[in-house]
Amino acid sequence: MDGARVAERGCPMKSPLKIVVLVVVVLGLPWFIWQWGFCRFYVEPDEMAVITAKMGDELPAGQILAKQGQRGIQEDVLGEGRHFLNPWLYERDIRPVVVIPPGKVGIVTSKVGDDLPEGEFLAEPGQKGIWRNVLGPGKYRLNPAGYQIDVVDAISIPIGYDGVVTSLSGTQTKPSEFAQAGEKGVRSDVLQPGLYFVNPREYKVDVLEIGVNQVSLLGKGGGAVITKALMTSQNVAMDALQQNVLQEQQAKRESYMRSESSSGMRLGGRLAPAPAAAPAKPVAYGREKKRVEAEKWDESDLARALGGAAPAQSVTFVLEQFVEFPSRDGFEISLDMTVEFELLPKDVAWIFRTYGDLPAAVDKVIMPQILSVSRLKGSAYGAKDFIVGEGREKFQNELTDALAATLAEKRIRIHAALIRHVNVPGQILDPIQQASLAQEQDLTNQEKQNTAKKQAELNTELSLIGQRREQVAQETEKIKALIKADEEKQVAEIQGDTIRQTAEIDKQTAGVNAERITTLGTADAQVVRLVEGEKAKGQQLKVKAFGDAEAYNLWTFASGLADDLSINVIHAGPGTLWTDLEKAGLSDLGAGHVLQAPKK
Repeated sequence: MDGARVAERGCPMKSPLKIVVLVVVVLGLPWFIWQWGFCRFYVEPDEMAVITAKMGDELPAGQILAKQGQRGIQEDVLGEGRHFLNPWLYERDIRPVVVIPPGKVGIVTSKVGDDLPEGEFLAEPGQKGIWRNVLGPGKYRLNPAGYQIDVVDAISIPIGYDGVVTSLSGTQTKPSEFAQAGEKGVRSDVLQPGLYFVNPREYKVDVLEIGVNQVSLLGKGGGAVITKALMTSQNVAMDALQQNVLQEQQAKRESYMRSESSSGMRLGGRLAPAPAAAPAKPVAYGREKKRVEAEKWDESDLARALGGAAPAQSVTFVLEQFVEFPSRDGFEISLDMTVEFELLPKDVAWIFRTYGDLPAAVDKVIMPQILSVSRLKGSAYGAKDFIVGEGREKFQNELTDALAATLAEKRIRIHAALIRHVNVPGQILDPIQQASLAQEQDLTNQEKQNTAKKQAELNTELSLIGQRREQVAQETEKIKALIKADEEKQVAEIQGDTIRQTAEIDKQTAGVNAERITTLGTADAQVVRLVEGEKAKGQQLKVKAFGDAEAYNLWTFASGLADDLSINVIHAGPGTLWTDLEKAGLSDLGAGHVLQAPKK
């Protein structure tokens, strides 16, 4: 009865629970289907979702990206993963993320933010324009509707080069001073070889060759500035970046030379497309364009410029200028020469700020000094001095010292000015050459005579050598016989000496043995004498102990008797004592007739 009441009371409690579960199922299932079937979307790795709100407040004028609650492209993007958005309220656009690979940088141009102050073109965070800071290698999710990312190469300074930095933003510095922080101009600190993530809109980097380079001149055929080749490494990507940097620098130099040649300068040339590429026919500019274009600069010219085989160096640009001057006696002289100069890292920024890039430094400083000093020093020598005698070496030393002293003030170090060849007019060169040839022919004839004389002397010496060889052979045999006889004599002497020493040793051994036997016999006799003497003394002491010799003898006799000895005393009658006892009937004696001595 009680159980039925409890069951009746439990039924009303189950009905509300069933209703709740039913409501949840009826309402939750459609919501689950809506969320997972229509609102759910997935953003894959390396992707992002750009969201556009279809409802909300209108954007103010000039605003591109919408904030929360505004209609339009939302400022924030969604990263990888699962997301739920109502398709009636939002649109989504799946786009790839921006990937900046190693060796690259990303330049960000912001389309949103505050306007830049007047005179500024680089933006800080929250400003509109080109960002001052660049993006390094990595993945970035920036809304493409508000930000543009341009991927460019990082600056890779090759080994053997320095990077001169020119700031492009800030207040303009004074022409004779280096730019400081916040100023526009050339900076004093240079970039050493390595990889730099630099914003090319903020800084311009020019690479200059440091160390020893060459200006090689080929008489009236012009010349070339030859720099070191690019040192390759095992990093292919780094080598490619360095090649790009050098090609950009070559393009700047070519543009500079074209602009200068159009203004009347005599500098011209062509930059090699790659450090290891062979120089082709130069593209010349200036007043002597026709003459230079008529000549071909090929590998043989490069080899001649360096005094040997063509090296694995790069011809940076070709020069139209050449060294020519009148001699003291009025003849026209031209030189094939090589000037080795060096730009020190501490002076590269000053040279770039003062003169410009390497072509400008060569054209404005080095070449004018080479031409000026060569003409000044060369005009003091006669044409013959450049052909014979010590005049050429003296001229080369004076030229090197003068160039070194002059260019040291320009912060350019000169190591050597090498004269490879002197071009002298034929009207003076031919007579000197004929005279020199005649002199050399006379010297040749003298040398031929000396050679014939030496040959005769050689033949004589060869015959004497044969005689001497026979004499030496005979002397050798004689010496060998003497050595053999001496060896046999020494062997016989050694054997005789050995036998003598053996006999002496045997004699000494026999004496030692005899002495040993005598000593041992003497010792044995002495031992016997001592032992027997001591025994005699012992006997004397025993006799003395018994009082007289007879007592001692009796004791000795008694000591020698056996312990079980028995004595029988037989009484005999007259006649013989010892008879045949058995025949006498005395074998069995009575107890009264036998006396037994007491035992000991």
